[in-house]
Amino acid sequence: MNKSEILAFLNTNPVFHLATLDGDKPRVRGMLLYRADEKGILFHTGKMRDLYKQLTANPHVELSFNNGSAENLIQIRISGTVELVEDLELKKEIVQNRDFLKPFVEQAGYDPLAVYAIKDGMASIWRMQTNLAPKKYVEL
Repeated sequence: MNKSEILAFLNTNPVFHLATLDGDKPRVRGMLLYRADEKGILFHTGKMRDLYKQLTANPHVELSFNNGSAENLIQIRISGTVELVEDLELKKEIVQNRDFLKPFVEQAGYDPLAVYAIKDGMASIWRMQTNLAPKKYVEL
């Protein structure tokens, strides 16, 4: 897979697991991708959440996406560093496209919404058929 194929895969399979560190303890949680494109891989959380505190303390992360197919499983892992994106227009776009965020923003405003971008990530692709092959990395 090349970079554009990986980005398309992420957008087609937007549920992923995100690994962070809380001190020296690993933390993993399910997340929902906002979008992946040439500008970066975007996701969001609330600034009151443990995730925000963990990313502030240590921005190094790993994301794991898969296609959910038991017969033809594909997993893409992306490691990189997140950066907080303070772009009001982007936050408005996200809320416009995600109804579940509207009550939160109506009550608290846009400031507590934390949007993150992963830029310059490294992706590795794993397939059941190539399970024992050496890893190859693709720069994103």
